[in-house]
Amino acid sequence: MKNDTAAPHGSFPSHTGSSDPQQADVGPLSDATLDELAEKIAAATTIVGIGESTRFSRETFGVRDQLFRRLVQRHGFRALAIQDSVSVAAGLDRYVQAGEGGAASALDGAWRPWRTVEMAAALEWIRAFNREHPNDPVRIFGVNPVQAQPEDYDAVLDHVRGSAPERLAEVASHLAPIRTAHHTAEHVQRARGMHPGRPFADHARDALALIRSLFDADHADSILERMRMIVDFHERSVAGRGLSTDDVAVWAGAIGDYQRRTGLRVVYWDGIGHTSATAVTSPLAPERGPQPSEGSLLRKWYGAQYVSVAIGFHHGDLGVAVVPEPAGDLIDARLGETDLAAHWLDLRRDEVRRRWDGPAKARVISGVYDPSRDADEYLAVDSLADAFDVLIHIRRVTPVRWLP
Repeated sequence: MKNDTAAPHGSFPSHTGSSDPQQADVGPLSDATLDELAEKIAAATTIVGIGESTRFSRETFGVRDQLFRRLVQRHGFRALAIQDSVSVAAGLDRYVQAGEGGAASALDGAWRPWRTVEMAAALEWIRAFNREHPNDPVRIFGVNPVQAQPEDYDAVLDHVRGSAPERLAEVASHLAPIRTAHHTAEHVQRARGMHPGRPFADHARDALALIRSLFDADHADSILERMRMIVDFHERSVAGRGLSTDDVAVWAGAIGDYQRRTGLRVVYWDGIGHTSATAVTSPLAPERGPQPSEGSLLRKWYGAQYVSVAIGFHHGDLGVAVVPEPAGDLIDARLGETDLAAHWLDLRRDEVRRRWDGPAKARVISGVYDPSRDADEYLAVDSLADAFDVLIHIRRVTPVRWLP
């Protein structure tokens, strides 16, 4: 395949990065190339969605983090939207604003994919930036509504222990198995063969019924509210009801509302199925066909002021799985025909769009990934160039480092 290494497409020389703990390992990308990419992404842009094809790669996270830093430092972006609840994100925001606690401890209640050494380093960098720019700080916000946290289960059990200890074991039998979903999602547990069997939403509803039977609402209103949040968490999970376009509208709306309310330029971190600027067919529900994404709604609302960046890879060890070279019909395979450590495409350029546009399948490595079914682990879009403005492809990846 001819190599498009001219203006529309760049190759990245090796760069080892800094030993400073607040500096991410840049991996195969040079500082100059990252500078160029950030400049192209930022031009006339209000919201940038930077999506990864996996949440388990140190290199893909590092690219996203380094682009974010440049968008902040050189292009005035001042908000980071993440796929987590508003309460979790508020804790992260407190840390980067005031240095409350440490970065790792701020991530204690976060969604599992965020609890990495790499994410902690990203927070430390934001904190350092905010310390130097107290009147122009970076803010963090979550796209999910307030949802149950592990401490809610503890509060319910403590209340039962003090008020109806004879029923504690019964309540605990429902809550103990389902709180594990805050560490490993229920649908992931099923895929890995570690699920205890009964749907978690059923356990949660039974626990709520027990609490209602034990306590008068006037004397346990806060505990009942926590229990209702626990039920809602499990009913609205992927295992509880699958992928929902209602959630997509809520998440995209949270980003748009925050941007309009604050006037800040926003970077959104998520998977490529969420940041795609068009509808996607998900590997989790291929029978449903193309479904809206947060990025597709942001593109509808913001037009070209929403830019979608996709970061993918060819092969490597992600810790959770060793990922082979991609099947030939995946865009990852076509991008990997060059032996460069990494390269990129700006699909907004006419000559690049003409060559690369069309229906496409992009590999997705989620928590339910199985290497034996690698050829089926992808999302599909009707137009590659409509879905993603910029593609970044990394040849080989290594695992993120999990926090204790």
